[in-house]
Amino acid sequence: MVQEELFIQALQKKETQEQAFKQLVSQYKERLYWHVRRIVLDHDDADDVLQNTFIKIFRNIHTFKGDSALYSWMYRIATNEALTFLNQKARKSGISNEELQDNLIKNLEADVYFEGEEIQLKLQKAISKLPEKQRLVFNMKYFEEMKYEDMSQILDTSVGALKASYHHAVKKLEDYLTEN
Repeated sequence: MVQEELFIQALQKKETQEQAFKQLVSQYKERLYWHVRRIVLDHDDADDVLQNTFIKIFRNIHTFKGDSALYSWMYRIATNEALTFLNQKARKSGISNEELQDNLIKNLEADVYFEGEEIQLKLQKAISKLPEKQRLVFNMKYFEEMKYEDMSQILDTSVGALKASYHHAVKKLEDYLTEN
């Protein structure tokens, strides 16, 4: 923990901020990219959201008080940026979030960056049918193997509620995959 405190101090000091931020980006870029990508599904959109996330982190690092782990704080920013992006994209297109999810899945099938097999595509389709919170919890637990305590900090929800959301998500996914 002492190491993280020193790193945060380096991020917050003008003299060391640039170098520390480069290290932060290098350390978290890939993990945050995949977290965002699982939310927005599209590679280019994920890149845009990730860039906005790092800009927001850079601009607001001085407000970070250490109440949670640094990565939890960054994941919360990335999650909020991705959800805001999807809401804006749906609103601009004049469609519901559910319709947007359907469109994103159709685009995923044609995405050159999607390297998945048919079963992975089927899983992504099933995940896209989940309510937003269940989708987030499932992705964080299943793909990122995140602990419920960490998710609780990121999503600002109790561990019990997260476990219930994950359980419901898994049940819905099993049902969807069995039927389709």
